Amino acid sequence: MSNTPVIGVLALQGDVREHLIALAAADAVARPVRRPEELAEVDGLVIPGGESTTISKLAVLFGLMEPLRERIKAGMPVYGTCAGLIMLADKILDPRSGQETLGGIDMIVRRNAFGRQNESFEAGVEVAGVDGGPVEGVFIRAPWVESVGAQAEVIAEHDGHIVAVRQGNALATSFHPELTGDHRVHALFVEMVRATR
Repeated sequence: MSNTPVIGVLALQGDVREHLIALAAADAVARPVRRPEELAEVDGLVIPGGESTTISKLAVLFGLMEPLRERIKAGMPVYGTCAGLIMLADKILDPRSGQETLGGIDMIVRRNAFGRQNESFEAGVEVAGVDGGPVEGVFIRAPWVESVGAQAEVIAEHDGHIVAVRQGNALATSFHPELTGDHRVHALFVEMVRATR
């Protein structure tokens, strides 16, 4: 059996292509996931940035919300960036009407915490478990994590705010590493997936 994991990217909205490229660069077979049957064929899943309310509504529409929750509960490795981090939170401080999350990480998040689109910025972020110096993070209308429960491990902070968390097989970052050409966070996730196969 090949040890090259097959990792899906939830392709409902957001920067799907960039994640597919980053995963391929980190030695995974990457494919878009839009339907429950496609979800059933992957070893792990990336939930990209985009608009968390829209992703939530589309996941329900495409019949993916419950299968996603079941796979995450069953231990499928999952990595969320920006809106994906919000989707993995057990609780959102200021949810939009009808907004649901998948859960998986015992954390409370604040949407758009770092400001509006025009306040987007890049910053070097030291991420525990990622060697070779700071990861270049792109923050676009980024959330931050207000607090974490006992099971969740904070692996990065920026400006006094939690911006990356890991809990078991779930990983989440407020920022977009897929937009920088630095694939080390994706490589960390690929290793997490490999460890569960």
